[in-house]
Amino acid sequence: MSNASQPLRAGVVGAGVFGGYHAGKYAGDERTEFIGVFDPVRDRARAIARQFGAIAFTSLNAMIEEADIITVASPALFHHDAASRALGAGRHVLVEKPLCATVEEGQELIALAGKYGRVLQVGHQERFVFAAMGLFGAGMPRFERLSARRMGTPSARNLDVSVTLDLMIHDIDLVLALAGEAPERVEAQMLAERGALADHIVTRLHFSGGRVAELESSRVAADRDRVMDIVFEGGAALGVDFIRKRFDNGSGLSLDADFADRPMAKDSLGASVFNFVSRVLDPAHDSPAADGRAGLVALETALAIDAAAGSRSRM
Repeated sequence: MSNASQPLRAGVVGAGVFGGYHAGKYAGDERTEFIGVFDPVRDRARAIARQFGAIAFTSLNAMIEEADIITVASPALFHHDAASRALGAGRHVLVEKPLCATVEEGQELIALAGKYGRVLQVGHQERFVFAAMGLFGAGMPRFERLSARRMGTPSARNLDVSVTLDLMIHDIDLVLALAGEAPERVEAQMLAERGALADHIVTRLHFSGGRVAELESSRVAADRDRVMDIVFEGGAALGVDFIRKRFDNGSGLSLDADFADRPMAKDSLGASVFNFVSRVLDPAHDSPAADGRAGLVALETALAIDAAAGSRSRM
């Protein structure tokens, strides 16, 4: 383990697109040294290692042994194995969403992080867009009604999970962060399916006080579309376009109209990694990032939506 005067040694599990992104963020942060990547597909690991002058580890345990901090960016079914090994070895872990595959696995990861006093952060990057806007500021009113649509075009990525755990979970996490609680009741309907897992789902989440959030996500849409409309107590409204990074503020709230120019919004994944490193170096660092417990509630809600929709799962 490095001492306070040396950069944190960072390793990445998974040499896919997101693994490469995380590797680049660590390589570009003077507080960290990107030491290498592990992926069973050796050619992909070697490509990232060559790009950043690092090691393509042939053993996950060997990389964990050399690292101080670990990003887990492998397919969701393998999150628990890598994260539990890293946490059990006393390493800090940033795991891409979803936290893991089952509630029981999530509870185990949280327990390990607590036992060893380590940071466990989940890569819900859209939180940083909301933070840049000012939506997580003090004195924000509660929402009364919320609707969100997150549509993606067909892709071969993330087909090990349903669209709920692939795309909708971004909006699930934002809704939970705004609500400050888990939903009391979940209704859902599956509209499209390829093979075993749902590709298009709509859901209604019912919260205390009669608040309702309606979410729709598809990964078989004709075009990309990622928007959210929020009606706050008193009737004020806010519309957010995540792709164009702009909002229509009819709420009267004091929000940053130039939020798209802020680093947190321009590069939300980079902001997530930066905040993870900051939390490791300073446990008191104020961050909008999702910790393990927030990641677990988002996972529980996503799994409840899949169950209500009748979506089968390989998890």
